[in-house]
Amino acid sequence: MFKVIFNDGESKIIPFEDEECRNSFRHTASHILAQAVLRLFPNVKLGIGPAIENGFYYDFDTPQPFTNDDLIKIEAEMKKIVKEGLSLEYFILGKDEALELFKDEPYKIELINELSEKGETASFFKQGEFVDLCAGPHLARVSDVKAIKLLSATGAYWRGSEKNKMLCRIYGTAFPKANMLEEHLTALEEAKKRDHNKLGRELELFTTAEDVGQGLPILMPKGAKIVQLLQRWVEDEEERRGYQLTKTPSFAKSDLYKVSGHWEKYKDGMFCMGDEEKDREVFAFRPMTCPYQFQIYLNRSRSYRDLPIRYNETATLFRKESSGEMHGLIRLRQFTLADGHIICTPEQVEKEFIDAIELVVYMLKTLGLYEDVYYRFSKWDENDRSKYIGEPEQWESTQNLMRDILDKTGLNYYEADGEAAFYGPKLDMQMKNVYGKEDTLFTVQIDFQLAQRFGMMYVDTDGEKKYPYIIHRSSIGCYERTLALLIEKYAGAFPLWLAPVQVAVLPIADRHNDFCNEIADELQKIGIRVEIDSRSEKIGYKIREAQLMKIPYMLVIGDNEVEKRELAVRSRKTGESVTVSLDEFKAALREEVDSKAL
Repeated sequence: MFKVIFNDGESKIIPFEDEECRNSFRHTASHILAQAVLRLFPNVKLGIGPAIENGFYYDFDTPQPFTNDDLIKIEAEMKKIVKEGLSLEYFILGKDEALELFKDEPYKIELINELSEKGETASFFKQGEFVDLCAGPHLARVSDVKAIKLLSATGAYWRGSEKNKMLCRIYGTAFPKANMLEEHLTALEEAKKRDHNKLGRELELFTTAEDVGQGLPILMPKGAKIVQLLQRWVEDEEERRGYQLTKTPSFAKSDLYKVSGHWEKYKDGMFCMGDEEKDREVFAFRPMTCPYQFQIYLNRSRSYRDLPIRYNETATLFRKESSGEMHGLIRLRQFTLADGHIICTPEQVEKEFIDAIELVVYMLKTLGLYEDVYYRFSKWDENDRSKYIGEPEQWESTQNLMRDILDKTGLNYYEADGEAAFYGPKLDMQMKNVYGKEDTLFTVQIDFQLAQRFGMMYVDTDGEKKYPYIIHRSSIGCYERTLALLIEKYAGAFPLWLAPVQVAVLPIADRHNDFCNEIADELQKIGIRVEIDSRSEKIGYKIREAQLMKIPYMLVIGDNEVEKRELAVRSRKTGESVTVSLDEFKAALREEVDSKAL
């Protein structure tokens, strides 16, 4: 149990298992970090230092980036501070006093001025000689932080914007006991083995290039093959479920986004071409496909008999993510989305929404991700209406409709305010990467507004023109993000149907090459992806290479196999070898691929 001080100066005793306590623990560790840095590097300027999931960080403006040797010294100083047993004191100051206190800290001055503009009071926590602008909460004393580890130092723009100065960010983690820290560090090591950003490059799935730019990965042949397999599967499944494939432009005039509301609500997240004050026409790359697909609906008049209409598209989208947000294949500036929109009558909304969820669940189960996903009902924030379009009554009505539908599905979901799209609430399927960072993998949204903004109508049974509902959905989400999570899920050892190379044929000597070529030809005829390793290397080396590339099956071909025209099949799963005929092997492969076995 630990004593925690809150931002009103009150305190209470809570266990470490409580999330509030864990956050307070890590937040206190970030202050210990800042105090240690100032003791060792007094000319450094302070940024911010929040608690994050499983750890903390602090940003510093420093003339030189921190080295690994620096981190060792800083960590040692942090442990000294913990032994000093300093108590934390909470207090508040008026603007003038606060500015005087931090007169030499430009980033703190910026934050104090912002608080003042909002009419909020600046609060502070003090431990020994160190004082920080902070809303808390914090532990009552630093001596509770028994186990600390600094993990890395990296660059980070002030407040996440590349328009601001690059600061040096130190990441760390902290626990009340040494054994808890050790367990966490062991888990981190395991996570590194599965990290798609590392593993994806080692397996030659994707790469990046500084001259191309951040957030713009290049899929290499093996990675592109996996995405192609996923795309064909998704489009075929969507067609089977009544979707119509569309192909729309990658950019459009700003006029289109002004109608949808994106220009007003989302312009800062878009890549624009042209100057509104100088150019007659300004264009922007699309961050979504909905306004484009709506033009197809508007191409002719519609009747209730036409509905529901289901459009799907494999769409390349562009979003101006900040540099600090981008990571590997998970958050990008250009990505490919399995996008879709269902235009339906009010009476059809429930069935279409449930069907969209069922499609997502089918995709998740087939990929082996179903057990890893949890569900978030993302609602609007009624206290910040400027972020949204539409009237409060419409939002409440639509959110109640979605809640009723979700309850009928039996999904175990939680509600989150402020996470809705600006035009409607949504169901987000959330998943964590190997480091515990949460991202949205799939989404299904109910839109009650854009049909009216675009003048999309249908003639109902009573002869009256009415506005339809629109369901925005992704069936497999962003292909790049899905690929990243699949790499981490399977540690690069993909199920056979997704493996970019399914079989490696390994001749022991050059005299075995002819039979190996014959085997490869036969496997390729039934759609199996094969590579022959005909290098003049020892067979043990070839086997290890195939294992490192995580190829599901290896065929080791020597004199005995050539003579008997049989295959020595070595499985990635078991590491054992069995001898089978070529026909038996072909039949087994086809069955495993066709069933999409995990």
